Amino acid sequence: MGGAMMRSWLDNDLVESIDIIDPSPLSSELMNDSRISYAAKYGGEEITSDILILAIKPQILKDASAEIAKNLSDNTVLLSIAAGQSLATLENIFGSDKAIIRTMPNTPASIGKGISVCVANSHVNDKQKNIAQNLLDATGKNLWVEDESLMDAVTALSGSGPAYIFYLIEALANAGEKLGLSKEMSITLARQTVIGSAALAEQEPNTSAATLRKNVTSPKGTTEAALNVLMDGRFQDILNEALSAAKSRGGELNK
Repeated sequence: MGGAMMRSWLDNDLVESIDIIDPSPLSSELMNDSRISYAAKYGGEEITSDILILAIKPQILKDASAEIAKNLSDNTVLLSIAAGQSLATLENIFGSDKAIIRTMPNTPASIGKGISVCVANSHVNDKQKNIAQNLLDATGKNLWVEDESLMDAVTALSGSGPAYIFYLIEALANAGEKLGLSKEMSITLARQTVIGSAALAEQEPNTSAATLRKNVTSPKGTTEAALNVLMDGRFQDILNEALSAAKSRGGELNK
């Protein structure tokens, strides 16, 4: 996720320089970008950059951040995309007096079509919020909330959401094959149908999804026959159960 966001910032010339600390080697493409400096491990120097992006798995957050936390400048705002890690957890690691923003982006950020939701602690000033806002705007839409308890629900819906859409493509393609279409044709039809429908929804932001659905549905036609099955309550129940499971897991990651 961090790599997806970084590519968007580089492509839009939003950063003068990026220092990356990651034990995994960079791709040759990134290694050749003069704006990027790479280190396999933290060298212990003071971090004085405008913003520190914390893109790390929550399971290793505390251990990986311990030394960095000791050398973080008071003028640097921390932007965390670590799933399920609360502001309180981050303050315990980096200091209760540090400016910290917690955000949940999603992978379409890599092509500027993502959605991020942020919550900030009381130490984040307007300048620091604007720095984060400008970076996140380059990856797609960005929303702010004041109630941090909403973040697990955000993670369940939009953070994990791309995987649900990709699974929908898989499921549609499988259904097409069962109707006699070839595997290649089924996946092509499924992918492009989702791509085109999403593009149409984007082109008509003031038209509700329900209205867009009704526009495709002729009375007593083929679409209505399919929707009579999809809208019998089972599909909504499955989505409710799936998002509830993701939300619960998000809460567990912070324990």
